[in-house]
Amino acid sequence: MPRGIGAFAGCAPTDQPASAGTDGGPYADGTCQAEGEYRSPGGEEPIGVSVTLEDDIVTAVEVTPRATDGNAEQYQGQFASGIAAEGVSKDIDELQVSRVAGSSLTSQGFTAALEAIKADAAG
Repeated sequence: MPRGIGAFAGCAPTDQPASAGTDGGPYADGTCQAEGEYRSPGGEEPIGVSVTLEDDIVTAVEVTPRATDGNAEQYQGQFASGIAAEGVSKDIDELQVSRVAGSSLTSQGFTAALEAIKADAAG
């Protein structure tokens, strides 16, 4: 069962004029980072996720592989290389991935991290 790791979730606001981001969007502009976790055949695997938001739109997304198992490490690397094409320019609430670059389990950890990012950016 995927779950986020609450110990490493945080957002850094972007320096913008007071009028920026006032379109009613629920999320703060800036870069947010979180750790996600998922179960692979080799056990629990962590994955780092960083998302930059502007008016609730993802302007950048980066995945940092943190796998300890060789196969998971390979899949996380593939996922990391393909996630920008899947996530950039999407509303964060509409960003859902099930398979990126052949990696399907990694998306569970990404989704867990994304939920932690959304919770932090909303508050």
